Amino acid sequence: MYRIFIGIVLFMTTFFAQAQEIADNTIGLRFGDDDGLGAEISYQKAISEINRIEAGLAWRNGKNYNAFKLTGTYQWLFAIESISGMNWYVGAGGGLGSWSAKNDYTGESGTFLFAAGDIGLEYKFEFPLLISLDFRPELGFVSYNNDLGLDFAFGARYVF
Repeated sequence: MYRIFIGIVLFMTTFFAQAQEIADNTIGLRFGDDDGLGAEISYQKAISEINRIEAGLAWRNGKNYNAFKLTGTYQWLFAIESISGMNWYVGAGGGLGSWSAKNDYTGESGTFLFAAGDIGLEYKFEFPLLISLDFRPELGFVSYNNDLGLDFAFGARYVF
């Protein structure tokens, strides 16, 4: 299954790869859900015509815990020719975080590391606004976050 996914990504990369205009910088919020509703301050910086880096600082509020995490991803962007201003993107990265328990588990806390993927759609308006929908699977290591988390999110960012 993994090889099929990689094959599809490589095919799509060569099929859709072309130069497009991506925003030099964006900053905004990403609202997602991974075992609890949370918000993330997100910054994106273009590093080439089709690549960018994204950094985020997120707060998570689950049923039995509170957490914050720092995330960094490297992304490849591909224009969707039929819709001006729309791109799809794929990326990989990771991060670290800290958590503290609540309710019956008060007093427990720890740190964690994770690897992350990222795939999504974005639309840049003619005014300085970029919106996105993305999916970020995260594979956690160490402490409570030692499993797979599936993070779906909506983002709204100011373009500058």
